[in-house]
Amino acid sequence: MKFSPFGALNSRMKKLIPAFTIILFSSIFLFAQDTPDDTEDVVKITTTLIQLDVTVTDSKGNPVKDIKPEEIEIYENGEKQKISNFSFISGAAEKPAEPADKPEKNNLPVLPTTTVRPEQVRRTIALVVDDLTLSFQSVYYVRSALKKFVDEQMQDGDLVAIIRTGAGIGALQQFTSDKRMLYAAIEKVRWNPAGYGGTGVFAPVQASIEDSLNREENSDELSESQKNRSDENNDDESSQSSDIENFRESVFATGTLGAINYVVRGMQELPGRKSVMLFSDGFKLIAKTSDGFIESSRIMDSLTKLIDAANRASVVIYTMDARGLVTTGLTAEDDLRGKSAEQIRQIVSGRGAKLFDTQDGLRYLAKQTGGISIINNNDLNGGIRRMLNDQSYYLVGYEPDEEVFDPRKRRFNTIEVKVKRKDVRVRYRSGFFGVSDDEIAKLPKSNLTPTQRIMNALTSPFANNELPLRLNAIFGNELKQGSFIRSFLHINTDNIKFTEMPDGKKKAVFDILGVAFGDNGVLVDNISKRFTATVDEETYKLVKEKGFIYDFIFPIKKAGAYQLRVAVYDTASEKVGSASQFVEAADINKKRLMLSGVVVSNLTFKDWQNIIDGKAPEKSIDPISDTAIRQFKKGTVLNYGAAVYNPKTGAAGQPDLTSQIKLFKDGKAIYEGKIQPISLNNAKDVQRVSANGSLNLGAQMEPGEYVLQVIVTDNLAKKKRQTVTQFVPFEIIK
Repeated sequence: MKFSPFGALNSRMKKLIPAFTIILFSSIFLFAQDTPDDTEDVVKITTTLIQLDVTVTDSKGNPVKDIKPEEIEIYENGEKQKISNFSFISGAAEKPAEPADKPEKNNLPVLPTTTVRPEQVRRTIALVVDDLTLSFQSVYYVRSALKKFVDEQMQDGDLVAIIRTGAGIGALQQFTSDKRMLYAAIEKVRWNPAGYGGTGVFAPVQASIEDSLNREENSDELSESQKNRSDENNDDESSQSSDIENFRESVFATGTLGAINYVVRGMQELPGRKSVMLFSDGFKLIAKTSDGFIESSRIMDSLTKLIDAANRASVVIYTMDARGLVTTGLTAEDDLRGKSAEQIRQIVSGRGAKLFDTQDGLRYLAKQTGGISIINNNDLNGGIRRMLNDQSYYLVGYEPDEEVFDPRKRRFNTIEVKVKRKDVRVRYRSGFFGVSDDEIAKLPKSNLTPTQRIMNALTSPFANNELPLRLNAIFGNELKQGSFIRSFLHINTDNIKFTEMPDGKKKAVFDILGVAFGDNGVLVDNISKRFTATVDEETYKLVKEKGFIYDFIFPIKKAGAYQLRVAVYDTASEKVGSASQFVEAADINKKRLMLSGVVVSNLTFKDWQNIIDGKAPEKSIDPISDTAIRQFKKGTVLNYGAAVYNPKTGAAGQPDLTSQIKLFKDGKAIYEGKIQPISLNNAKDVQRVSANGSLNLGAQMEPGEYVLQVIVTDNLAKKKRQTVTQFVPFEIIK
């Protein structure tokens, strides 16, 4: 396989790649669609097969991997069934072999991932960070554990979300296989000063001014009655403070449980082994007032609703005490001036009781949903690993009796699984209604309104391909306009229904909705437009062949990571299509070296040579279409262009910039270009410099998905801020 890089383009070539061009509709070539392969579901209920997942663990909670088929018995409605298929599915991460020459970690780029399809998902994992209860100290350890999970424990086929209970929770668009988006979410995990958690696990003891004066300075002069009255006043204040504290704690606990409930309900329709991993400093199941009354209704009501939702959605909740192994004794932060020995004993005892009670809430939630709790363990990633290993299961199937699916005898069929081995724990689904998956799939979906279908498409982590779409969103900045994200959307019109008009023309009416979510799932911007396309016969044929391009802009008010989601709804056919993309908007005002998104165009090698020689190309070049679709034939030339922001300038007031490209396939670098100087070409604005180039897509290149990396280096900047990079996923077709 040969790749021929071409250096920076001359001024004529630059005209072929305008930085950002605004268009509404443009006819372009139709792109090919791949048909996804079917894979076996984890759990199936059909008229010929009942297939369920069975988890078997030992006394320590470790998965038992050597169970034989003859050791498992399945009972349906009390009657033993004959097992027809049996296999073990491991949830443990497999460590890849270390390469001989291991590169530095910082030199490993985080490549964009292709959109995951539902049938590719093996595990759906929600990592819920309970920043409503986490202390400042706990947050540090949780951030480290999350980073290590994404780096080392996340596998292909994982659909993951990192969600904070104290942040605005968006919908399912947060579930992703794109590590870049997860890293951005981790950056937002910080101590929440508005939450219940303090700076440490326990609030340090503080001496009051009255305590200090009375106990230390005037203790000899106080009568016994005065001391008793002082102690009584302190006890009254402590009781009032305790009641207020219990109320605050219950409010934050119900907030945490409500947030998890929202996540669980959203996971109901997601595929794979579904689990929630909660990182929390815990919550109490019950609280005792100063009068001795026990209050539990508020928290227990929220907890019961959550457990019911989790079991209905087949979501297992794992809980982890982020405090790790802590001491309840006194520390150097505690100021004990004015405290009696009895008061000190009560403080230590109260800390122990609080630790046990808050851990009890975590234990109960995990147990009731079939999960495990990690308590008194400083190794958070070890706890995550244990949770992931716990997702190993046996896939067991049997052939049901015909009457199970008899509509005249429709009922809930109970399942019981027994394992003929001592000291093991068995978890499984408790039963099913006598309705097969095929019957459910055939149920009419007309009860959903168009608005509901569009919202489902916008919030689902998967693309809806009823109307195939391609989306490419790029970050940019202009002096007058400021920062923005420009999106290029290609609409395949194969499934858009055109109606016949009286004058012989054809008309299509469709809605385009675009939303931008922040890294915490909060909606930050949206567009909504309806288009009516009335075309003659000739234009109709062209549109059906090549499709539409729609270009729109989201102004950026705040730098950060965004996920753009777009849905198209055809009013005639009632079909919906959706697409999404992760975009990171840099903060231009920081005056650091930054790079815009990359615009691409495609032309034949002959036309590329004609332009270099000063001749006109034989075919028109359309960077808008090429940037939207990013599908190129082998043997052609890929042009790319981006804007470099905030380069340093030398004594002559000019930047010193170089660029380099790398090409990746299947996550591996297959080509590395030479370092090339970036020509300024008499640029008027040296703070916005164009970086352009070309790559020859050789005739021997295999069809498939590739990623082009554009690297720009500022030779005048400090080493830590000297290099920026952008990626362009594209596809080579025959």
